[in-house]
Amino acid sequence: MVSITEQENPNTSSIDTASTLDAVRLINAEDKLVAEAVEKVLLDLAAAIDRIVERLENGGRLFYVGTGTSGRLGVLDASEIPPTYGVSYDLVQGIIAGGHAALHKATEASEDNKDAGASDLVSHGLTGKDAVVGIAASGRTPYTMGAVEYARSIGAFTACIVCSPESAITNAVDVAIVPVVGPEAITGSTRMKAGTAQKMVLNMISTVAMIRLGYVKGNRMTNMRASNEKLRDRGLRILMSETGLDNAAASALFTKAAGDVRVALVMHCGGVDNTNATHALERSGFVVAKALELLKS
Repeated sequence: MVSITEQENPNTSSIDTASTLDAVRLINAEDKLVAEAVEKVLLDLAAAIDRIVERLENGGRLFYVGTGTSGRLGVLDASEIPPTYGVSYDLVQGIIAGGHAALHKATEASEDNKDAGASDLVSHGLTGKDAVVGIAASGRTPYTMGAVEYARSIGAFTACIVCSPESAITNAVDVAIVPVVGPEAITGSTRMKAGTAQKMVLNMISTVAMIRLGYVKGNRMTNMRASNEKLRDRGLRILMSETGLDNAAASALFTKAAGDVRVALVMHCGGVDNTNATHALERSGFVVAKALELLKS
């Protein structure tokens, strides 16, 4: 049976003769279906996030594993977590079949190596404390199957993001997240709707996990690292909002904190210097609220 992600879409069967405007309208109409598909799997998504957070709170890590577009999306999401939430680059990692070369050049043949999925996780030191999310549009990619099967066999939590219902990978993981977006506008081009759905789900997994871990206050990324001018400006705005300081006072505090929003907040709210603020953050896993509680005790 042909996977739904590989079936032809009757709505776009004449897209090759459509005007440019009509072509983008057709694609846009298909894209509107993606958010609805994701909405239908929010219960499974929330269940997976809670299980992932349990692992992260107990010293585990989160791994995204995939091939092609799916793998690239996982690497992208993982790479954006450290600067956004101030966590280690080891906490959330993306693994793609074919390695880093596959990020900018297609290496489809690597998708078929089931053993490589497991061995790549072994090389990253996967343990039963960790969590692994396999990303596969069709749900039958050998590389990704090998990865989640190995992860589950050693006790790691496993989930998958797949756009084809009742696919093999859904039976190989603890929690399956299956947004069914239907056939693509261009037959089999799963970088389109399937990729969009995967990106939306990945955004929610990493964002809500970081919220649950305490790296967000209100809707502000209070644990971000100001690694460039744009982020420094953002960090300064966050600091002003959280402390009520004016621009000059917040800038002076930010400088004393060496551009670290977390340290600046603990310095101000805890009434301590950089050294003591940093020590409190280190003891609390760099969660601002926990660091302040430690300073009170």
